[in-house]
This record gives sequence, C-alpha cells and structure tokens, in this order.
Amino acid sequence: MSTLQRLADRGLIRPPKWLPGNVQYETIMGSTAYGVSSDSSDVDVYGWAVPRKEDVFPHLRGEVPGFGARARRFEQYQEHHVVDRDALGGRGRVYDLTIFGVVKFFSLAMENNPNIIDSLFTPTTCVLHCTKVGNLVRENRRLFLHKGAWPKFKGYAYSQLHKIAIKRPRGKRAELVAEHGFDTKFAYHVVRLIGEVEQILMEGDVDLQRNNEQLKAVRRGEWTEERLRQWFADKESHLERAYAESTLRATPDEPRLKALLLDCLEEHYGSLAGCVVDPDRAAAALRNIQAELDRVKDLL
Repeated sequence: MSTLQRLADRGLIRPPKWLPGNVQYETIMGSTAYGVSSDSSDVDVYGWAVPRKEDVFPHLRGEVPGFGARARRFEQYQEHHVVDRDALGGRGRVYDLTIFGVVKFFSLAMENNPNIIDSLFTPTTCVLHCTKVGNLVRENRRLFLHKGAWPKFKGYAYSQLHKIAIKRPRGKRAELVAEHGFDTKFAYHVVRLIGEVEQILMEGDVDLQRNNEQLKAVRRGEWTEERLRQWFADKESHLERAYAESTLRATPDEPRLKALLLDCLEEHYGSLAGCVVDPDRAAAALRNIQAELDRVKDLL
C-alpha cells in the first residue's frame, strides 16, 4: 500500500479519489536519501502515479489540441506538514508529499531535473512503494541521463551559492549562520549537486550516498565559505572538461523514453489501441497488407 493511500485512508490527507490507488512509485528524499541524517521523524516523499486515461490522452474525451478551452488535467499533488502522530511508536512523523503524474515526471526526468533524477536513484532502503510499473522505470533510470545534466545541476548549484549571499536566514537557518558564519545547509546542497553531476558525466550513474562523509563535514561547518567557493570553482573547471569528454548522449534519447512511457501506460491500462498510433507498427501492418494483396492479385 502506498503512503498516500495509507494517509488518505486515515483521513490525514484528501487527494483526488482516484490518486492513492494509482500511485506507482514513492521514495524518501532529502538528507535520509543522501545518507547524512538518521532522523526519520520528518520525511520528504516523492513519487508518481498514472492518471486517468483521459488525462494522458485528452482526445479520448473529445478535446482537440489548440481549439477551445483546454480541460484541466492532473500534473502533480502536493501536501506539506502532514502529521501522523501514531507513527514511530507514537513519536510521530511529519510528511511532505509530492506525487507527479507519470507524463510530468517523465518530462522532468528527461530534462535531468536534479530532484526528479535523485528520486530514481535513491537507495532501495528509501523506496516506500513500487509497483511493477514503478520497477520498470527504476530499472531503466539510466536511460534518462545525458550531458544536459551538467548545465541543469550547475544551475541549481549556482542558485544555492547565490542564496548563501542574499538569503536572510530565519529560525534554525539563522542559528547555522550564527554558528558557522554562513548557511551550511545551502553549502551542503552545492557540494551534493556537483558531486552527483560529476558521477553522471563520468560514469553515467548516480550513487547518492557515495560522498556522504564529505556532505556531513560540510553540514557540520567544517568548511569555510571561502573553501566552498574555491572548491566549486575548481570543480566547475574540471567538469567543463568532463562534459566535453563525456560519452553520454548530448541530448535525451526521446524515442526510447517515449517507448518506455508507452510500455508503462500499456502495463497499467492494458491495450493502448485507440489511444495512440505506433507509426512503425502501422507501417509494418500496411506492408503486410500490400504483400498479401500482391500474393493474391492473380485471383482478383
């Protein structure tokens, strides 16, 4: 049973009625997935679901793309600070939930969005729920990786560096700045993102916990801001070369990813006849028809 289903059954959340039973994949994200925290009281959950067929194929409900008002379709469901007071033997647990529609999830993964890529590469111990369809995607997760990961991850890392300079800290973040002179949580994300994209470019794979001791040291304040910025500058120079030399595809393999998406939909819905036309299959069928006509033309 998915986490979403369990929380919905207990009345702690109210997602669309069809959603909980159609969740295909859920995983714990955040510091637990990166191996830098053992605290399980706060859980950041990412996942994806297969929406109703008409949401994926709107022409089935008569919608003509580009004409008239576009019907609202499911892309994602979010719920923050969901308190389950009975979890962990009564100690309680707080959930942040983000569940995407499968098409939205594939689109973000194809763009190498860091959070979405991370959700596919979490350790198996972090996976909360995974159906046959979910396994199909997780087993093929390396298909999503391409050289476009470098500008994407670098952009996110730059954003974290910029926040160190301009963000006014509050609460616990203010305590970090008071203790260490800068926000070490932003710093930790910089190091994490760069470490991940280095693995992607050089190995075509991701181990989220490989550099967890380094990440723990950054979070503890063992790096100065000056050291962080110098480390980032050195890594940026190194990864520009790695980007040029990487054997990864320059762009997403869209045909293979589309085929994977259709396989997932067919596994979930059953036959996609009437929903989508496979050009290769249609061409093969026409060739077979022509061959049969040629064979019996003398009889016609």
